[in-house]
Amino acid sequence: MVLDHDADADVRDLPGIAVRWADCPFPFWNCVTLTEAGAGKETVRHRLDQAADIMRAKKHPGFLWLFEGLLDDDARATLQGAAEQAGFRYAFPGTGMAGDLLPVPEPVHPDLTFTRVRTEEQLRAFADLQSYAYGFPLEEVREALAGSALWKNEVFAYLGWRGDAPVACAATIEAEGRLFVAFVATDPQWQRKGYGEAVTRKALYEGGRATGLTRATLHATAAGAPVYPRIGFRPNSPIHFYRLGD
Repeated sequence: MVLDHDADADVRDLPGIAVRWADCPFPFWNCVTLTEAGAGKETVRHRLDQAADIMRAKKHPGFLWLFEGLLDDDARATLQGAAEQAGFRYAFPGTGMAGDLLPVPEPVHPDLTFTRVRTEEQLRAFADLQSYAYGFPLEEVREALAGSALWKNEVFAYLGWRGDAPVACAATIEAEGRLFVAFVATDPQWQRKGYGEAVTRKALYEGGRATGLTRATLHATAAGAPVYPRIGFRPNSPIHFYRLGD
């Protein structure tokens, strides 16, 4: 997705660190992740310093994604202090989830119809729902997705419509033998009606039917974490998102 946005993006796999950085205003296209399984506290301190140096060299801010399940007990216990010492400040939590849950039944919701994103107008509606749900500036998200052939052809991106208004969206994409769920959002004025769950089920149903995959994974926000177990996902690793400090 990062290379789709910018073919010259910084996409590197370094020892213990993965860089996926388009250096654009949309922060989720700018990502650094620690990748070593069983990393101890000294290794984590070193990798955090390296990650901070990489991020400081960029024009636009992004996130360090840190999966707690990759760390040993000592590294987990000292993580917050080590992150702060490296210059990071905590942004928000997440939860990694996975499940061998496909195929899922085709979803039906009495309020909604579903449309796969195929046109630029639909892609803009998808971007706008991200902005409404998560507070990103409208133009940043629009620019992040605008003109993408990937999102209109390879990503199973769906809008949930209430009448003639798009109120929820979700996407799935094949990634290393799994179907990855991403960009689930509901317009805040229509939340708590099951719309996000329904459109997520639609994206899973269509993605699973097209690919034949049986396993699905996702990174849940705190708001979404209670929803996904109803579909069949199970939590695995807490995720910590960090920004560089001011």
